[in-house]
Amino acid sequence: MPKAVIIIEEDLLRRIDRLVDQKKFANRSRAIQEAVREKLERLDRGRLARECAKLGKRSEQNMSDEG
Repeated sequence: MPKAVIIIEEDLLRRIDRLVDQKKFANRSRAIQEAVREKLERLDRGRLARECAKLGKRSEQNMSDEG
């Protein structure tokens, strides 16, 4: 797996380290990976919900036009 360097605020790093110390995550990398994955999934779900809402409005308009 390719390695990357990221810059993260010290406060966030301390919070991550606390979670690692509490054994909530195996290490910093795992904590960051899971946080990023969850955020991306949430964004995807939000995007999907917006698209579904658009489809719903169109469907309503089509039915209204048909009478």
